[in-house]
Formats: sequence, C-alpha cells, structure tokens
Amino acid sequence: MEILISMGLGFILDLIFGDPMWLPHPIRLIGNTISKGEKITRKIFKDKEFIAGMVLSIFVVSMSFTLPFLILYLAGKVSTYLKIAIESIFIYQIMATKCLKDESMRVYKYLYKKDILNSRKYLSWIVGRDTENLNEVQITKAAVETVAENASDGVIAPLFYIAIGGAPLGFLYKAVNTLDSMIAYKNDKYLYFGRFAAKMDDVFNFIPAILASYLMIIGSFILGMDYRGAFRIYKRDRHKSSSPNSAKTESVAAGALRIQLLGDAYYFGKLVKKETIGDPLRPVVIDDIKNVNKLMYTAAILGLIIFSAVRYLGVIVL
Repeated sequence: MEILISMGLGFILDLIFGDPMWLPHPIRLIGNTISKGEKITRKIFKDKEFIAGMVLSIFVVSMSFTLPFLILYLAGKVSTYLKIAIESIFIYQIMATKCLKDESMRVYKYLYKKDILNSRKYLSWIVGRDTENLNEVQITKAAVETVAENASDGVIAPLFYIAIGGAPLGFLYKAVNTLDSMIAYKNDKYLYFGRFAAKMDDVFNFIPAILASYLMIIGSFILGMDYRGAFRIYKRDRHKSSSPNSAKTESVAAGALRIQLLGDAYYFGKLVKKETIGDPLRPVVIDDIKNVNKLMYTAAILGLIIFSAVRYLGVIVL
C-alpha cells in the first residue's frame, strides 16, 4: 500500500508543480553523470567505443537504481511516513506530465501570437530536429509529435516501472531514457558509443509504448475524438519509424486528431527521410497541440488508475 500512496501523491505533485527550473532535479544529476562519464570511459577504452558506451550505460543505470533504493531503505528504518514522503517526492521528480504540457503549450502560445521566431526557439527546447526554418504547420506537427511520443517516455513508462518497483525502478528507467536522449544518436560520434544505450531504451520502452497507445485510444473515446481512427492508424502505422516504439503513440495521436504527422525533417543540417503516419483528413491547426495534451493527460490518469489497481490486486493475491 505504501507505494500506491506514494504514486498518487507524486502524480498529484507533478500535476500541480511541474518541473520548476530553480528546483534541483535528479534527472539533471543523471545527465551530468552521463556527460562526465562519457569523457572518462572514452579515455579509458579509447578506440573501443561500443564497450565504453556499454560500461557508461551500465554504471549510470545501476547507480540510478541503487542510490534511491538505499535512501528509501534507510528512511523506512526511521519511519514509514518518512519513506512515503521521500518516495512521493522522488516520483514527483520522475514524472514529466505537467512539464511536457507546459513546454508544448509555450510553443502554442507564441504560435497563437503569430510569433514564429519564439515558437521555433521554444520548440527547439523539446525536439531534436532543426527548427530555424520551420513554418507554422511544421512547428505544430513537431509539438504534437513530441507530446505524443513523450506520453509514453515521460508519463506512462515511468508510471509502469514505478508500479512494479517503486521510485528506484522509476529512476532506473529515467536513466535509460536519459542515456538514449544524450548518446544514442546515429552520427559518427555516437553510432557505436550509444548503440548499447539505444538498444536498452528500445527494450525498456517496448511494453510501455504498447500500453500507452491503448490508454490513448481509450482516452480518445472518453474525449470524443476519433477513437476508431486512432485504433486504425495505430494498427497500420505503428511501425513506421526507425525506432521500434516512437511511432506507436504518434500514430494514435494522428488517428485521434485526424491529421498526418512525421515526414522528412532536418537533423544537424542533414535531411532525414521519414514516412508519414496518419491520413490528412483535415489541415493541421495550432489547437492540435492543446488537444494532444488533453489526450496525454487523460491517458496519464487512466494509467495511474489501472497500474495502481493491478498493483493493489497483486499485493492482495500475494
């Protein structure tokens, strides 16, 4: 029961406070560890880039689980209430629901004001593609895509792992995800160094991405969106990506909103060819950013309820 209380409290704290920049954040600590660890492992292993990246990945993931586990273990020795309080704060820091909404809605705000320059600027904070030449429709699509993709990576997947193993497993997952975002690029510098991290991320996100997709389909029904289209496009387009997982939730969003997403984009000045997902049943409009956030929030609440219920029933059975 302790973890269920912590899950609920952490989830609510995230919805209320989000991720203020002034607040020290464990994920930033993980990121700093990756940056410093990269320099050390590259120096130690030199030409053995894959081994260097694998050692770094295993170290970061192990520490991300072990440290919160020890903190919670010691807190539990002092007081159950202290453990619940600390784990609630940990879970709040793991979740990214409000942060994802806030960052994407900032892009929406400047699009609404017809301020393309600031729209591009703030979009660049949440996507990996080049943004300096994007028009309004392209900016909108990119924002929708990142909310849809991160509905799994930043919301449902963390909840899934927290429900299984509490905050320590949640931090382990965030370490995997952070490694992927920092070193798993398909360029000369990271092709081999980041390969282990990329494969690890694929494995850890496989089941959560499927769960997130179906939660979003249910959410589209609740919100009165095109849930039939969401399911149809998911079944048809969920594999249209170089990543085995990212197109799953993006295809659901495309179907639910009745728009077409993805397509070619520039990364680090190079054109990357991508298949489109969804059907262009209507033009893309900036309100699609608001609507995909509603879909993400609904899926998040459903995920919390369902994962908590499964965890509770599992405890009862055991």
